[in-house]
Amino acid sequence: MSLRNRVTPLGEIVADPARGLVYGNRGCLHDERGELRRPFASRRWIACRLEFRGRRRHPLVQPGRYTGLFFLDDATALAAGHRACAECRRPDYDRLVAFWRELHPSDHAADAIDLRLHGERLVPGTRERALHRRPARGLPDGTFVLVDGAPHLVLGDALRPWTLAGYGAAVRRPRGELPVVTPPSLVALLASGWEPVVPLVHPSATA
Repeated sequence: MSLRNRVTPLGEIVADPARGLVYGNRGCLHDERGELRRPFASRRWIACRLEFRGRRRHPLVQPGRYTGLFFLDDATALAAGHRACAECRRPDYDRLVAFWRELHPSDHAADAIDLRLHGERLVPGTRERALHRRPARGLPDGTFVLVDGAPHLVLGDALRPWTLAGYGAAVRRPRGELPVVTPPSLVALLASGWEPVVPLVHPSATA
């Protein structure tokens, strides 16, 4: 039986046997029986390397420890509202902070970044996912949008439908606006030329 530890671009946590290419957490989400009881435990949603300094990720669900989560790739993690870990992805984190200070001069540390991201990924006062509309033709690669309610990755002139196992066949970017899943500040990060130390997109996106 698969653990409920895979994250969709919309930030939902589901069960699936595949692990994905990026690891992360939102604090301890499970109870003493290992069952998920909450969608997040704090504003600090991070995305990590699968392996770092030989650390063991198993067992994935330990009493009182953070709940290990998996993402298909970094584009999925960004769409869900997770940002680079300051420890295992230090180069990515430093680049994020430098970019963030230009984008949001009043934000000076991780707590400020996490607070702003929390406001961008959820409708204030609720646990409902926040979406924003943008012209489809102007979005940078790595952004996620919704097409008929399903998440699609922006890549080149096309959109790739997302699944837990990878990306489907490309469809042409439509004209007009689309609901954008990736938080606005992280869309700006992608537009700046984000090249993380973890895979930005799963290999199936270019197959």
